[in-house]
Amino acid sequence: MSRFVTNMSTTTRLLAQSVPKNGVTLPPWLHNITQSILAAPKLYAWTPENLPNSRNKGQSQPATPKDLQNRIFILGIGNLGRLYANSLGKLGEEVPVTLVLHRKSLLEHWVSEPGIELTRHGVTEKISSFDVEWWTEEAPAHGPVREVCDGHKIANLLVATKAPDALPQVDRLRRYFDGNSTVGFVQNGMNKLWPPYGAIYSEHRFPPRQHPNWLVCVTTHGVFSLGTFKSVHAAPADIAMGLVLPNPNTAHAADYLMEQIGRAPELEARKVPRNALWVLQLEKLIINSLINPLTAVIRCMNGHLFDQPAPELKKLMDILVDEASQILQALAQHPSSKDILSGADSAPDADLSKEALVERFSAVRLNAILQRVGEKVKDNRSSMCQDVMAGKQTEVREFNGWLVQMAEYLGLEAPNHKKLCELVEGGVIGETSLLEAYFGKK
Repeated sequence: MSRFVTNMSTTTRLLAQSVPKNGVTLPPWLHNITQSILAAPKLYAWTPENLPNSRNKGQSQPATPKDLQNRIFILGIGNLGRLYANSLGKLGEEVPVTLVLHRKSLLEHWVSEPGIELTRHGVTEKISSFDVEWWTEEAPAHGPVREVCDGHKIANLLVATKAPDALPQVDRLRRYFDGNSTVGFVQNGMNKLWPPYGAIYSEHRFPPRQHPNWLVCVTTHGVFSLGTFKSVHAAPADIAMGLVLPNPNTAHAADYLMEQIGRAPELEARKVPRNALWVLQLEKLIINSLINPLTAVIRCMNGHLFDQPAPELKKLMDILVDEASQILQALAQHPSSKDILSGADSAPDADLSKEALVERFSAVRLNAILQRVGEKVKDNRSSMCQDVMAGKQTEVREFNGWLVQMAEYLGLEAPNHKKLCELVEGGVIGETSLLEAYFGKK
């Protein structure tokens, strides 16, 4: 899988900045993209028909214009991908859904055991009425040879990969996007295409006013995995969605995807103005940057942080919230946020003014949000804790690393979140080791 960014092993590499562009200092991921001259690859869509010994030898039919317009592709079938697929799959045949798998073995697994299983309130639902594809630069040797979307443009894509992979995978697909495409991101963490970086990326990769409408879905549902294509919807909640960077000529093209997400049962999705979306994503980031890495190091359920934690652990959480609060308050007052808070795509709202956000991002208010969410998810295990226990790459650089990088952008420091990044990536385990790293040996 080609990537433009990799997991950075040291904080120095994380904070390395490139030369400014249009007065904006580029972060490493964007600098790498702006320096790239490689064309986007042509990709082939493998289906079960392309597997050796496939029982289905029928020739695939070219997609109709209506199918291309209405079809929703879901890239990445982890926990959130399964949640969205399960709900969208209930809308019926008029909303066709294709699951895009990231390796051949998953396509083979689907052939032997098709279906997405989601357990909610003790009841398991299995939906198998999806098309499934694997997108790769290698043309299949068996069965029909088809380019992604039959060589046409993708109208609707939901990106449900892990956060570090989201933009690299979208960038890889850019030849299949134009101004009528809508690309929705459902990851935790702050989307990379918020100003000022989204405009720079779009300008570099697409002709003028031909970039897709970039959509973000701030998802507060809690989901955990039971295995391949199987998840538990442990904490039903809601989704706030809106455009991070609309195409000024084709913003209406995003209405279809948002309408279907809004109609899908159990998602509880609503469209919100751009300024409200930004604030909600920042608040969710604080939750993720506390619960996820702390439970990943301690190897505990979420409730351990909230059900009478040890005094030193509570003190550490307060320190981390205070540091994050200072960063968010500075960001709300920074000139780079003006377009988000008062731009044409934002709704006038006194509660979302710079002055109101300074209060909203106070440590007291952020702690109250953290405690409220912690009570709801105390019986769950965080996604980052699941990842470290499974030996997988974590999203700590998308959460705490974003705060570290934003602090430097604003002329501040975030030493405590920086240390938490290092502890997670260094494989430190246990509450005692965590507290010793911050407060020294007892």
